[in-house]
Amino acid sequence: MKNILVLFGGVSSEHDVSCVSAASVIANIPRGSYNVYMLGITKQGEWFLYEGDPSVLQASILESDRWAKQPEMLVKAILSPDRSDHGILVFREAGTEFIHIDAAFPVLHGKNGEDGTVQGLLEIAGIPYVGCGTCSSAMCMDKAVTNLVADSVNIAQAKWCSITRDNYMNNLSDFKRHAIEKLGLPLFVKPANAGSSVGISKVKSKAEFDRAMEIAFREDSKVVLEEAIDALEVECAVLGNSEPMASMVGGIVPSEEVYTYEAKYIDGESELQIPAKISAEAQEAVRRAALSIFTAMGCKGLARVDFFLEKQTGRVLFNEINTLPGFTSISMYPKLMEQSGVPYPTLLDRLLKLAQEK
Repeated sequence: MKNILVLFGGVSSEHDVSCVSAASVIANIPRGSYNVYMLGITKQGEWFLYEGDPSVLQASILESDRWAKQPEMLVKAILSPDRSDHGILVFREAGTEFIHIDAAFPVLHGKNGEDGTVQGLLEIAGIPYVGCGTCSSAMCMDKAVTNLVADSVNIAQAKWCSITRDNYMNNLSDFKRHAIEKLGLPLFVKPANAGSSVGISKVKSKAEFDRAMEIAFREDSKVVLEEAIDALEVECAVLGNSEPMASMVGGIVPSEEVYTYEAKYIDGESELQIPAKISAEAQEAVRRAALSIFTAMGCKGLARVDFFLEKQTGRVLFNEINTLPGFTSISMYPKLMEQSGVPYPTLLDRLLKLAQEK
């Protein structure tokens, strides 16, 4: 059987979501084909091999960070950058143990996990891993870079602009005027590098602009601003390497005006529509656009691509791409794949095989 390493937690605003996703992944990896090792990263950046039995793991242990409070189950461990090790180093009292790893699944959302950093470490270590490579992960994480690539390949999207903190502080009034003239009101302000809608604000008036920028700059040193579109929010899951497939399209009815972190993961009131309540022609347009941006960004393995379907015109507008979307029990990516004929355990098996193929 193959040895699979599931990385979870991480130093990120999405640490808790990562743990919830990892619990679902661990519960659904086919036990007849894989031995599962669990490497947890605390919010402070400590790495531990968690030695609980994955076959009987209770989701609440990871979801509430109880795993990090069980010293009897924790052993200090790291990914070895030495390719001859091809695995992890476990620092036991009796000495260092080497565990060979055939493939890794970095179930790490947001910074320090979805942005190419861990992918780079796995590349150095020579360990195959689920998901996009270092470069495409970094590009997709940065909304400004993603928007530039989308523009370059003529993928329609909302009007946008971006600015760094230093430039903003030196041009406060000029930038505010420029952004509002270009994008109109209302508009959205987003950190360029953050996931799960952390730090996003909808600006309805000039008076709200400065506060929204302040909130976004807490998460990142670069901010993206986009025009607000009166639209349906739809999402498409993509799976594959050289010949990716696009799932059916799902719809989002947020419980809040902005599809925030709380609306996604906490209040449980947002509605997922699978399939989305849109025409067959719109479904196909979204699927084509999802494959186009997946290819343009150099993605491999998986991604969830989000779009706006403008109510007045029916235009399909690209919103963003997530290279490691949520894998929780309520997450859109596995639900879309399941409704497209790929059950959760089969999906994980396919992702691990795509990792080794890549």
